[in-house]
Amino acid sequence: MVKQEGDRSTGPGPDAGWAGLTDHLWRFRAQYRDVRDPEKILRGALRLGMDLAGAREGCVGAIHPGSAEARLLHRTPEDGPWDRRLLSGFLRGEKVTVPPDVMLARLRRHGRMWGALAIRDADATFDWDARQAFSTIGGLANELIDQADLHRIREVRARVDRKVLEQSHPKHLSYEVLHGIRSLISYDHSAALLIHDADLGVLEVVAEQIAWRKAKGENVGRKFPLKASLHDVLAQPVVLGFDREGNGWTDWAGGGAAMLAELLDYDKVSRAGTFTPPEGAILCASLITRSGLLGVLKVASIHPGSFCQYEVDLISQFLPQAAVALQNARRTETLERRMIDAERKHAMADLARGVSHDVNNALGAVLPLVQQLLDDLETDAFDAESATADLRQVERSIRVCRRIFGGMLNFARGSTRNPSDVSPAMAVDSALVIFREGLERRGVNLIVDVPADLPPLHAVQADVEQLLLNLISNARDATGPGDSLTIRGREAAGWLVLEVEDTGSGIAPEDLAKLQEPFFTTKTNGHGLGVAICRSIAAQLRGQLAIDSVLGEGTRVRVSFPIDEGREGP
Repeated sequence: MVKQEGDRSTGPGPDAGWAGLTDHLWRFRAQYRDVRDPEKILRGALRLGMDLAGAREGCVGAIHPGSAEARLLHRTPEDGPWDRRLLSGFLRGEKVTVPPDVMLARLRRHGRMWGALAIRDADATFDWDARQAFSTIGGLANELIDQADLHRIREVRARVDRKVLEQSHPKHLSYEVLHGIRSLISYDHSAALLIHDADLGVLEVVAEQIAWRKAKGENVGRKFPLKASLHDVLAQPVVLGFDREGNGWTDWAGGGAAMLAELLDYDKVSRAGTFTPPEGAILCASLITRSGLLGVLKVASIHPGSFCQYEVDLISQFLPQAAVALQNARRTETLERRMIDAERKHAMADLARGVSHDVNNALGAVLPLVQQLLDDLETDAFDAESATADLRQVERSIRVCRRIFGGMLNFARGSTRNPSDVSPAMAVDSALVIFREGLERRGVNLIVDVPADLPPLHAVQADVEQLLLNLISNARDATGPGDSLTIRGREAAGWLVLEVEDTGSGIAPEDLAKLQEPFFTTKTNGHGLGVAICRSIAAQLRGQLAIDSVLGEGTRVRVSFPIDEGREGP
């Protein structure tokens, strides 16, 4: 629009900027149809409205449940004053008086009144036709934002599909589902995935994200008994919505199961004196497969009224795919667990064979010393100094046996599946209790450089020890007199790195490429699962396993675990 000095157009007349509005809208649609950032679309729509109206000021306001006033997402100029109460009343459908120099256009998103475009020019008086034209711009912005939201839904579903194809571990896939839900639904409290244990009749939290403090939740592992009546409700594919009303919950989605909201309202008590904002709105969706109830997805916001039918419909479309993906991942996890258990039994047999010579040597030294002591006593040739030296040798031999058997028993008993903080240095020490004597007897030089202050791994103790036992056992079998076996631990760029390196026989290039495949082995009595199990355990902890080897020179295995998620390997 070309402004004439002292002449301000009040509407879309022949010389007004609104002339040719259809052409402007067509160009705007062409320019922004592939834009996926809603705020960028809104800024563009505001700029178009200001240009056509010749307005000097504009803003984009939004209102959220529980907010008394609208929030300004963008304004031009940046310090321009705006009446937020006017915007809030306009968006809530209240009777408000819009000044003649201001135009407002409502923005709907996710099935509810969400925001407004606003422009202002103190020198103008906008008539009804101008306001209608400005509302048309807001409507086009709504349409383009809806397209961006649909594209984001497709991206989330495709991302979960990729994780399924990659055969992700259930824990990783669970958080991928929560990440996807977070990008689709604007919740400001938390989201959690609870898996149903049919044998125990409980729901267990297996993944949780806290939006209000951007962290993983502290409820993972908690179990909640599921009553038969609630199980019957969840046994069908349903998405239920609840809002807090006083001290109780109301069900607005028609499921008639407010008791379910009470069950899932498990953050009522603050932890360790820290403030936890109460949940004001909850969405609860059942994960159903052909086998029955797999689990429950819970999404929570702080303010009542945060969710509506839009979120119900969105989750209803998204969950069947997520349920099948999680079921397949859990089946894979069960097979891996059985394979690991079988490997533990095989490892016990290998360990028994490997330490039998050490135990036999230790006990073999004890028997003649005891016989000599008995003979000295019977023949009155007992010498206290000699007997003391002999008994000390007996004590050393028995301690060797005790260490070896103790290490094997700890390994055999370490089958508890409860994750905890595992010290890398202590895990290495536990593994070496079994191998140290044998390595010394072979003449292998053992070097350990694993600092005690390395960050702990949040993992199952038995799995970390089994990974180390497999790697050390392989290195032991590849070494002989004069060789070295080195175990290192370090922290590098947000990763915890453990290395087992030997100067033994090494691996041929053609065998190295197949080494991580199940059932491939170069050992006469091997079964080919050891390295595959190590790779599986590393993957469960979001780790990476790499093997470098030169035939005749030795092998180095490096396992890297992320201290901070979302990083590439070192």
